[in-house]
Amino acid sequence: MSQTLPRHIAVIDIGKTNAKVVLIDRERGAQIAALSRPNDVLRDGLYPHADVDGLWDFILASLGTLQADHRIDGISITTHGATAALVTDTGLALPVLDYEFDGPEASRQDYTEARPPFAETLSPPLPNGLNLGAQIFWQAATYPDEFAAVKRILTYPQYWAWRLTGVAASEVTSLGCHTDLWNPGSGDFSTLVSRQGWRHLFPELRPAASILGPILPEIAARTGLATETPVTCGIHDSNASLVPHLARKDTPFSVVSAGTWTICMTVGGSTDGLDEARDSLANVDAFGRPVPTARFMGGREWGLLVTRIVAPSAADTSDIIARNVHVLPGTVPGAGPFSGAKGGWNVDPQSLSDGQRNAAVSLYLALMTRECLGLCGLGNMIVVEGPLARNTLFCAALGRLSDVPVYASGDSTGTSMGASLLFGGSGGATTQHAVPPMDIEGLEDYAAMWRSRVRDNSLT
Repeated sequence: MSQTLPRHIAVIDIGKTNAKVVLIDRERGAQIAALSRPNDVLRDGLYPHADVDGLWDFILASLGTLQADHRIDGISITTHGATAALVTDTGLALPVLDYEFDGPEASRQDYTEARPPFAETLSPPLPNGLNLGAQIFWQAATYPDEFAAVKRILTYPQYWAWRLTGVAASEVTSLGCHTDLWNPGSGDFSTLVSRQGWRHLFPELRPAASILGPILPEIAARTGLATETPVTCGIHDSNASLVPHLARKDTPFSVVSAGTWTICMTVGGSTDGLDEARDSLANVDAFGRPVPTARFMGGREWGLLVTRIVAPSAADTSDIIARNVHVLPGTVPGAGPFSGAKGGWNVDPQSLSDGQRNAAVSLYLALMTRECLGLCGLGNMIVVEGPLARNTLFCAALGRLSDVPVYASGDSTGTSMGASLLFGGSGGATTQHAVPPMDIEGLEDYAAMWRSRVRDNSLT
């Protein structure tokens, strides 16, 4: 059976900040090539929107390059959430809205009355377009003529699958990520979808791992790929990070998936501790099961807070802890477990060396991750995926703060590897190493002082 599976899998991986096409060798469970470009937001037209034409050209050019250099046997897709394409039979009815655009706030009062309760969807009310239902509600109200022409609503991975194969599908991981569109308990669309008359616009549900079909002949001609190259339905990116771990039996365990967002998920955990006021929710995994989740914009905050990346020394970290130098949440407002907090430093960051600054921000991310794990349930171990897996101080501090083993993934991106596993195989699930907990005095007192300052919403 395994001999019939594709070996070289091209993963189209569209994150909020960057877009990549990554080639995975399924038999080795390793990335062998990658091409990337910024995922720019276009500011022209009706509202800020995704550069789908630029991304499409990049995807096709990348597929052609990887085919020429290595050979591609299959294509899988993963993208960020809170995004959908409203399409006609031939193309977009409206631009693909950028979820950070505040336009949907204009419909906030009406949408609040229309959206289902948290108990039904386990999807909290989020600002701007972070609830996909709020986007669609606003688009329908603001552009009624264009919306009347919509034939299908395609969540973002399935939009790209449709462009590659011509086959339209819906899929639960993208429908179940804080959209207000899905009821995890019933495994069906929420009452919002039926009440707004949108149900007929969503295509048939297909599993993330299902093969929608081969690529279209024109795609094969442009890229040089074989006409029979299969394409999976695709998967939401933080759920892609879960795929290598879903076969584990020692639940509950936690996975921290790092990118623009730092997503904390506890497989086999309870949804009872979720708090809709603190940006915690249930994701839905590739098998349709609710996964308690909490998150914050850790990658975005790192980019705003760190001016130059260096590895902090033990002395840098000790000094930050001894002096109680803190970063407080709120650098990116409206997201995370302290969405109303006043963000910033309690010292002038210009007074810090690069090593001290990196230490302080790494500790801040560990503290925020620990808070998120308190909401979604701390598992008996933690696996860190993505860029934060390379941050030894973050992983070591998280181990000390959590008092459970922390393992850093050896993959450069857990999302691409996870998406490749939709074709089968074990991938990089075993390429992890244990990170010993931090052995520097004073972290507990430092953390207690940070929590006190967060509660007081003070920078003093």
